[in-house]
Amino acid sequence: MSAGGARRNTSVLGLALPIILSNLSIPLMGAVDTAVMGHLPDAAYLGGVALGALVFTYVYWGFGFLRMATTGFVAQANGAGDHQELRHVTLRGALLALGLGALVVALQRPLADLAVLVLEGSPRVKALARDYVLVRIWGAPAALFVYVSLGWLIGMQRMRSVLALTVLQNAINAALAILFVVAFGWGIEGVAAATLIADYAGAAIGVLALWHAHRGIGGRWGGAGLFDRAKLLAAFRVNGDIFLRTLFLVSGFAWFTSQGAGQGDVVLAANAILVTFIALASYGLDGFAHAAETLVGGAVGARDRAAFRAAVRVSTLWAAGVALIAAAVLAVAGALLIDVVTSLPDVRAAARTFLPWAAIYPLVAVWCFQLDGIYIGATRTAEMRNGAALSLAGLLAAGYALMPSFGNHGLWAALLAFAACRGLTLALWYPRLLRGVAV
Repeated sequence: MSAGGARRNTSVLGLALPIILSNLSIPLMGAVDTAVMGHLPDAAYLGGVALGALVFTYVYWGFGFLRMATTGFVAQANGAGDHQELRHVTLRGALLALGLGALVVALQRPLADLAVLVLEGSPRVKALARDYVLVRIWGAPAALFVYVSLGWLIGMQRMRSVLALTVLQNAINAALAILFVVAFGWGIEGVAAATLIADYAGAAIGVLALWHAHRGIGGRWGGAGLFDRAKLLAAFRVNGDIFLRTLFLVSGFAWFTSQGAGQGDVVLAANAILVTFIALASYGLDGFAHAAETLVGGAVGARDRAAFRAAVRVSTLWAAGVALIAAAVLAVAGALLIDVVTSLPDVRAAARTFLPWAAIYPLVAVWCFQLDGIYIGATRTAEMRNGAALSLAGLLAAGYALMPSFGNHGLWAALLAFAACRGLTLALWYPRLLRGVAV
């Protein structure tokens, strides 16, 4: 391997590994909330947290464009050496995050009422979920600002700061949940309050990280360029495209879940276990997608096609290797992992039946993860939006065609088609993206 190739591999690993560790801290710390609620005398508390957290999963996932768009704009400005624009991107993102967060807080009653109306559960569970939402929702401005902070830090390749912010925020959440529920006896409001405080702690850490990072770059805060019409329109376009892309993806996975539920509780539980496995595999793939975002964005900003090609090649090779490992682990140890997760014989048997689909999934999905990262870094989000829309149509078509004959096997085949279609559409448009990168 050449010295240049070794440096590129080291760079990709240095970017990806902190993100992977950061991602893994999320489900590990989230398990503390589940464990705390699971030891209360009424099972409704656990259901209330599950439903309440689901509300924030959908709301905050919809605002994921704050992180992704910020990463793309920052990486390109950094690659171009435009320090003033780096400061403008920070302020624009912060203002947008705080404004959207304030809007979420203002709409807290309608959102809580809608969640109770739409979500399934007993009256007791729904009431507890509503209590959870009405406490935690006050953290929305902070939670969305954290998205911007993470996006900026990733775009600047400050992955250790990303790891520190995420781990500290989740550790604070876990520690306070134990304190408030076990020691103080606050119940579900205690878990919600812990997350609320952790959101603001994460925002404070984000402010400190951004302030420290900006001390080392030029430019000044504010100025006429902050509200430059062309830059604002570009930000609006990119954010809107990513929002719609995310909406299509969320709709696809929601449809998969609902179709599994329609086949009975055993199939629903088996699918939930297998989806958890592929979600864990996705954390690894996501790390290399983030590496692609920042490296590709820097190359686009610097108008360096050779650096662009190298970033794509090296990050994709590492991602493919992780996908192979994930698939092998699920194929070899998946049955054992299923037994660890559940003791119900029917659910174990069903999960083993459909396990091969979950083992194949990382090999199919790695390409759409990587291409998403490449397109985000290049801020070519219209293609991401269109690809997600076409893929959702493909998911529905495959599902309704296959499920009558093959049941849940047909549903899993449709999910793989969903991932494959996302990768295929972006791959077809890739030559056009490459031509847009100056030599």
